Amino acid sequence: MQYDSHLYQILAPNPALVASQLEPEAFAKHYTSGSVRYYAGKVVFAEIDLSYRHPYFKIDEALAALKPHDDGRPKATKFISTYRILEHIDLNAISRVILGTPEGYVLELQSAPYDKTHEEGFLRIYAEIAPLRMLVMSRLDFPAFGKYVTEPGFPKGAPKQFYTQIELDIAHFLREFEERPTMHPPIPGLHPSNLRAAIMELRENPGKDTKGLRLDSGFDNIPYKLIRHGFMFASQDTTRFFPMPAPAEIEATNYHFWRAM
Repeated sequence: MQYDSHLYQILAPNPALVASQLEPEAFAKHYTSGSVRYYAGKVVFAEIDLSYRHPYFKIDEALAALKPHDDGRPKATKFISTYRILEHIDLNAISRVILGTPEGYVLELQSAPYDKTHEEGFLRIYAEIAPLRMLVMSRLDFPAFGKYVTEPGFPKGAPKQFYTQIELDIAHFLREFEERPTMHPPIPGLHPSNLRAAIMELRENPGKDTKGLRLDSGFDNIPYKLIRHGFMFASQDTTRFFPMPAPAEIEATNYHFWRAM
């Protein structure tokens, strides 16, 4: 039996470039529940144009070895590389981003122009996903943060970065924290008192653009429902934005994913 070949760039939980004969939904289910290398959690990956080539990757060799099993089952994964993946990918070769839930439900995102307007001085929280994985508060807007973190010579940066913005109503959070300091963390794994301290530090230091919140972003444990706007790939000269549909649209078109968000 013949199967279509795919190039998938895994972005979370671990970076990798793999060849596969599985369609995106089957690939997500394999990664979260169908493999002997068991993993419980979300998976995020991008499909790369099958014609893409870079001398860093042995893509042709992997595709040539991508053959069905003797019993006719498609070959699920043929790993090409697990190191320095994103920096060797042309961002324009990324055709779509696929979000997978622990249950294996998927939501496919298509790229679109970034057309959001930004309130000056507004504090935002970014979860870096690949290759860096810090949780950062910043007064920089969505594209500007990508420019900042990919700046050549920046000691905490990378040539290219994939990240997202986390939804947080700061005014509401501060009011709730004052009334109930033992409140549940609005962002999983981030202590409310640490979050408040970071907000106060940036408000008191207008010349400071960023504040690290956590060495690991904890993206694996952040619900998709907290994603604001969508996901961004960035380098110094290019950005690719993949917007997240509104919850109501997801509920209407992809109910199972919506339930697991």
